[in-house]
This record gives sequence, C-alpha cells and structure tokens, in this order.
Amino acid sequence: MHPADRKKKHPRWYFSLRSPYSWFAYRDLTEKYPDVLDRIEWIPYWEPDGVSQQLLADVGISLPVRDMHRSKNFYILRDARRWAHARGWKVTWPVDRAPHWEISHLGYLAAEELGKGREYVAAAYRARWHEGRDLAERSVIADIADELGLDRSIADAADDPGLRTKGAQCLVAAYYDDAFGVPFFVNGREAFWGAERVSAFVASVRGEPWDGESDAPFTAEPVAAAPLPAASAPASAFAAE
Repeated sequence: MHPADRKKKHPRWYFSLRSPYSWFAYRDLTEKYPDVLDRIEWIPYWEPDGVSQQLLADVGISLPVRDMHRSKNFYILRDARRWAHARGWKVTWPVDRAPHWEISHLGYLAAEELGKGREYVAAAYRARWHEGRDLAERSVIADIADELGLDRSIADAADDPGLRTKGAQCLVAAYYDDAFGVPFFVNGREAFWGAERVSAFVASVRGEPWDGESDAPFTAEPVAAAPLPAASAPASAFAAE
C-alpha cells in the first residue's frame, strides 16, 4: 500500500521517545483511553541521522527538522515541567549529551518484531523521564532488553540494514501524513497535533462528538515547578514538538 493511501484507514499516532509531550500523550492514552490505544497503529518518529536522511533522500523525501531556537527550547523545557507538575507526575529531566535517536527508536522496532513493542515504550519512557537516563546510550537500551527478557542485541538495532529500512518507512509514512511534530494523530482525513488534542483524537476514533475540552492540565490546582537543571537543553530537536 502506498503511504498516501493510509489516509483512508488505520487510526494511528506518531510518537517520539525523545519528546516530553509524546510522553504526556502516552500517559493519557494508557491511563484514560486504553481502548483506543489498543485500536491504533503505533509509528515512531524521530530526528533522522545521516544514514536515515540518505534513505529518505533516495525516495525524494526531506523531513521538516531543524535546530531549535534556544528560546523555544527553554520554553519547552519549562512548559513540560509545568505540565508534569500540574498532573502530579515526577520528572527526572534527562540530559542528551550526544543525541542519536535511531538507537532507541529502531530498538523499538526490534522489540515490536518480538512482540514487546508496547512494553519497550513503557520501559523507555520510564528510563528517560523517571530515571533521567540517556536513550542514546546503547547500554541503556540493552538494560531495557534485559528487563523485558529480550536479547541485549536490540541495542544494536541501528546497525541492522533491515531495521534501518523499516525505520525509514516509518518516516516516509509520517511525511505522507503531513506530520510536522509529535505527538501527531491521524484518523481518516483528520489530523491532530499535540498532547492537548488526545481527547479530540479519541472522540474521532470512537466516532463520538468532541466536547472541545483541551487535555492540557492547567485548569488543575497549580503546583510549583522545581527549577530546571542548567545543562538540560538538548542540542537540536524537531522545529515543532
């Protein structure tokens, strides 16, 4: 099936193991809307490295990825921490010293092939946002594999040509769905961007009217946010979360 034909079916979400907003959407889906999470397709989306960029270029595709302005970067850091505290979620902010997102996202594809994709996502989000671990370190992915009873070699998924091709296909699908940030949700011809649109996507998948309420938690009783660590800003990211 040509990726453009996906618009006709297959409700799906594009998620990133890097993005705090993708983590927020994941938590809402798992805790509030598990029936929808069971019905949709999970597609990883990340900033491609040189090898992935070349695979995309070979089919005439370039993703809308560029370095993020420093001011926007720090805004996202503060906003994400504010969001987490409003929900009462504990966050240990990670430091991405040498980001290489194929390590974790192709690791997901390897785990998915072995029937452990969802468990891998849960463990990866926990490692990143609860424990502050660096998902670009192969040892971290190997530890996740141990936790799930998988071979530690999934930490080397980025070295597997077959998984490289499969990963590029995920990014091609994102291109044809006009995805420009994460989390990004698609149902038929409807697209929804951002963690605050989870309930709108859920209503669409269920065939129900949306009540117009945002999933952003800022109507809740405010909780003071802890200060950000000085070295928490990553070097680059999607232009739009």
